[in-house]
Amino acid sequence: MSAPLLEVTDLVRHYELPREKLFGPPPLVKALNGVSFSVQPGRSMGIVGESGSGKSTIARLVMALDRPTAGSVKLEGRDLHALPRAELRAARRDVQMVFQDPYGSLDPRQTVARIVAEPLEALDETSRGEQRERAGASLAAVGLRASDLDKYPHEFSGGQRQRIAIARALITRPKLIVADEPVSALDVSVQAQVLNLMQDLQQQFGVSYLLISHDLAVVNHLCDEVCVLHRGLVVERGAPQQLFAHAEHPYTQALLASVPRAEPPTRRHGAE
Repeated sequence: MSAPLLEVTDLVRHYELPREKLFGPPPLVKALNGVSFSVQPGRSMGIVGESGSGKSTIARLVMALDRPTAGSVKLEGRDLHALPRAELRAARRDVQMVFQDPYGSLDPRQTVARIVAEPLEALDETSRGEQRERAGASLAAVGLRASDLDKYPHEFSGGQRQRIAIARALITRPKLIVADEPVSALDVSVQAQVLNLMQDLQQQFGVSYLLISHDLAVVNHLCDEVCVLHRGLVVERGAPQQLFAHAEHPYTQALLASVPRAEPPTRRHGAE
């Protein structure tokens, strides 16, 4: 097996709350308590759990938007939280994020061209003309048109807005995309379209995904492996079909019991 693209080792994140008493230690929220997993190049890892399980904390730590209390996040062997600021900025080319809310994550005052080109502008390595050209190519990759570049987010449906968000994440040609509940705000019919698009982009560009979700059916559609997160710990992991058929931990069994569909959507034929 090749070296992992992303390697998360013994990740801990505790948050201090305001003191309830004048003396004594502040109360702690133990969001993560020693989480480890890896993502191989061109593959997809799902992190599934209920609200408050620590899923979004993992996303923030992998994106280096927050610092761990202990443990490490390595991208191609480099500890992201130990990199000097300039090197971390350059590393962001290789890891991008798609957020949950397609309505709130796009600046309504910016054109689509500026929104999609934002990661390139942050890297400050390309001209405005090249940024626009690459934004058009990125839109085309997600099934939108170059003529959409001068429009604003309110002119698009929720599914189209999430395609714009994916185009923004794709523009630097990252090796890893962290997708935090990327379809939970969309209608079920649109969810399948967006997940199929993400699958197509993986096959076309070889990108890896870290998919954060509360929905086992969504994770099953896209991911090669799943970690079930409960109270900041990985309680079970394996291939999605294996977890659906042979869940061992009571928490995984409870998640499965909460899925309203008797048969979850499966990965499309031909997807590896």
